[in-house]
Amino acid sequence: MHTAPTIVAPMNTPPGGSPVPPPPPAPAPYGQPGQPPPSYGQTAPPPPGYAQPQAPQAPHAPAPPPGYGQPTPPPGYGQQPPPGQFPGQHAPYGGPQGMPQGAPQGMPQGAPQGAPQGAPQAPGVLGALQQFRETPTGQRWTQQNKKLVRADLGIGGQSVLARQGSMVLYQGKVEFSYKGAGFSGRIVGNATGQEMQLMRCSGQGQVFFAENSTMLHPIELQGDAVCVSAENVLAFDETLQYEVRRIEGHGIPGGALFTMQFQGTGTIVVKTHGIPVVLPVTPTTFADANAVVAWSAASQVVVSSQVRMRRNAYPGDTGESVNLQFRGAPGNFIVVQPYEI
Repeated sequence: MHTAPTIVAPMNTPPGGSPVPPPPPAPAPYGQPGQPPPSYGQTAPPPPGYAQPQAPQAPHAPAPPPGYGQPTPPPGYGQQPPPGQFPGQHAPYGGPQGMPQGAPQGMPQGAPQGAPQGAPQAPGVLGALQQFRETPTGQRWTQQNKKLVRADLGIGGQSVLARQGSMVLYQGKVEFSYKGAGFSGRIVGNATGQEMQLMRCSGQGQVFFAENSTMLHPIELQGDAVCVSAENVLAFDETLQYEVRRIEGHGIPGGALFTMQFQGTGTIVVKTHGIPVVLPVTPTTFADANAVVAWSAASQVVVSSQVRMRRNAYPGDTGESVNLQFRGAPGNFIVVQPYEI
């Protein structure tokens, strides 16, 4: 007895007779190589871990950001440039988009640096000199800068006494006259022997005072008193009571040091060479006679001569220097400038 031969046909052969290609393998995970397709007539190998306990998988790397590997478009790509900026122009560092190059942040376009916002700026020379304009305050004494002061004679209606030649400009109807030629009108300088002559400024207007580019300090008195070296007085209100005093001592050039004691209500303009310093009076306070500027009226002044080497000593010079010793109760002061003749 013969048995019919058994023919093994592929499982994926349809009734039509043509074989169907096997399905494509599943894509490999990101970062791993793909598996080669199985040969014809072979079944695909089972996936890794089939019929085995699943092991914990390591976390996959984060997906790259959109556009990874592609150049980043410039800011504002595809947008209309804001006003004041042409296409392709970059805004200054730290400034918002649309600000022209060279303009400071927060400054309106066309306004010079340092000018107040909202103030109209004149073109040309007036715009460049804007920072040097007169300072209106509505007060009798106004310090325009460190070396120029203005007195408004129309406020208060009182005259001003000033050192002759200290007026640099005036506006309005102002009359100038010489102060009396008595001892109070001519104050002998403490070092050079030159005379200090005063002039009276009266009328309705403004007068500007300055001298030799020295620094000016308006001091307002409210019933108190102060002593100022005559060499350092520039101008003062005529309403103030003043008295000329002599400080005599051996070795003082000219034989005496002239000072002016002011008392009452008004303003004194004191001039100094450089920025002065104010120190309290102690039992051991000494100051050079040429460097002292002012001191409290309640202080007692004693002339003290001592020998020391000066920086400009020459053969035959004794090097003798005159110092002023100040004494007084707590609360008294002395003003000294960084300068001596």
